[in-house]
Amino acid sequence: MEEIIYPNVQYIAGVDEVGRGPLVGNVVTAAVILDPTNPIEGLKDSKKLSEKKRDALAEEIKQKALAWSIGYATPEEIDELNILHATMLAMQRAVQGLKITPEFVFVDGNRVPELPMPAQAVVKGDDRVSEISAASILAKVARDAEMYALDEKHPEYGFAKHKGYPTKLHFEKLAEYGILPEHRKSFGPVKKYVE
Repeated sequence: MEEIIYPNVQYIAGVDEVGRGPLVGNVVTAAVILDPTNPIEGLKDSKKLSEKKRDALAEEIKQKALAWSIGYATPEEIDELNILHATMLAMQRAVQGLKITPEFVFVDGNRVPELPMPAQAVVKGDDRVSEISAASILAKVARDAEMYALDEKHPEYGFAKHKGYPTKLHFEKLAEYGILPEHRKSFGPVKKYVE
């Protein structure tokens, strides 16, 4: 794995995304600039935390971080651009939304969106760079909140359970009820219900 070298600058942001795989809803990204003088215990990949722990950490991150921001790309944008380009767009939006402009950005994964400042992609960054871990937690909590809201609007689809991922339950509900405006119509399993 590539070495992580922290640049000698004051404001470093971490960026991560959640929701590339689901068949419904936005792809959600977050950008976070942590405060080195106000550390947060227990930051790690959001997938390795319980929901309760994630929610508690998300609140702590929002209180202690120097800056944080959530970015989105909509199902329409995903269908138009494809999921990779929509994810890059959502990452750009998250970075643009920060109230402090970072001097350097660490991005989870193997590619970097076009940004006005230097950036480095870090594979498995959500476990290796605390700024990315913080971003992964905020993005996951934001995306889950979106799925809970969609679940209240359309309880018959079971979004609170499967969070929009292509599970057996989700496929059964698609077959039974068809697609919603929030579904990603360019995704294979959804496409067949568009006609």
